[in-house]
Amino acid sequence: MADKHISQDCRNAFDGLLLDPKVFTPNYATGQEAEGQNLWTRPQARIWTLMLFLGTCLLFCARMAMPICAVSMANTFHWSKTESGLVLGGFFWGYCFTQILGGHASDKVGGERVLFLSTASWAAITAATPLLAPLGGHPLALMTMARFLMGLLQGAHYPSLASLCSQRVVEGERGFLMSIMHSGCYLGTLLVGGLGSLMLEWYGWESVFYCTGFLSALWALTVWQLLLKGQVIPKQMLSSRGPVSRIRWLSLLKRPPVCAMVFAHMCVSSSSYTLLSWLPSFFEDTFPHAMGWVYNVVPWLVAIPSVLGGGYVSDFLINQGYGVASVRKIMQFVAMGASSTFILLLCRPVTFSSTLAFVSAAMSLTTFTSSGVGINVQDLAPSCAGALFGFMNMCGAFSGLVMVSVSGYLIEVTLSWATVFSLITLINVTGLGFFLVFGDARRVDLEDYSRVTLI
Repeated sequence: MADKHISQDCRNAFDGLLLDPKVFTPNYATGQEAEGQNLWTRPQARIWTLMLFLGTCLLFCARMAMPICAVSMANTFHWSKTESGLVLGGFFWGYCFTQILGGHASDKVGGERVLFLSTASWAAITAATPLLAPLGGHPLALMTMARFLMGLLQGAHYPSLASLCSQRVVEGERGFLMSIMHSGCYLGTLLVGGLGSLMLEWYGWESVFYCTGFLSALWALTVWQLLLKGQVIPKQMLSSRGPVSRIRWLSLLKRPPVCAMVFAHMCVSSSSYTLLSWLPSFFEDTFPHAMGWVYNVVPWLVAIPSVLGGGYVSDFLINQGYGVASVRKIMQFVAMGASSTFILLLCRPVTFSSTLAFVSAAMSLTTFTSSGVGINVQDLAPSCAGALFGFMNMCGAFSGLVMVSVSGYLIEVTLSWATVFSLITLINVTGLGFFLVFGDARRVDLEDYSRVTLI
């Protein structure tokens, strides 16, 4: 539906910031076609893509604010390593709980509104974090609770993106659009790692939370004023569109393609969480004289063009007539198979430059998963993509927490990083094998729905 509240000047300003529409959105519906199918028009797609990219960037700025400030806060409040770990881990426990709820709500009322409410809430928590610390004389409990709430509120973000993309975007354009939005996480990590570190040194840890919270709240206000204010929820979304909308999405987990997608996502998520958590320690232990900013920045810098390239290649192949299932498997082979090759190379002693190159290659190739299992849920079940993606992401987050803990134990017991890298490779290969054998892209929420229990 055309948004009557976006001025022509605003549209023109946003149009100039993104790619040529002939390249970016050649198949978007226009006019009555877009309204009837509930799709974005081309100008709306460019504006929303930019805003969602910025929103994901700010999401990771807020998420990484506590890890950046953890050492300084530990010195201020006299926390031990165990207590610091308790504060940092609070986020992930909260993050697991709202994945399904956020996705289900997005399927019902639209991902735009869920993203707005979620962002406005966690922006307030972020800005209020320094104010909570001195209250009550228990900063450890208050900071842990703040991180838990942050995880709860941010848990709806990616399921909402999946639901939004399945509702508003045609199939041949989803890969590149999701890649653009996912690339915001790498930019956000770079920004808070660089600028956040400077603010921490110059103005104290409180400034990082204040600045991130203010910018996130400004994003939410902009989205409300320019894109959401005065809009009504489309009747197609509120009404029950036949038996499809009433299928219990949990019943879809019985389908082999859905099981393969969830299992592959769990494997790649556990591997990614492990690398994110332990790579800084690996570099510090193996190359103690290396400059930290090099190995903390270079892999993420390489990942940004990689995730954009993966999305573009995915959509290009689909628009050229290649089967959607084949394209998803190709992208996942690169994300889990090719990246594992570089991870396996870390099992033997190599120079710092070679190690940095292998890690950068592995992390950049892993981003191709956004065009593989990351978007496969929109192929299989667009009618409940948000809820199903939320379940998948919840499983991935939990498996990641388990894998991070197991890896720490293996490092302590074996005193060898090769054991962890070998385990990551084994998990990736196993998940990839299941996806290659059982993965598919045909809709399963339309098949034999009369035999499925209805709500």
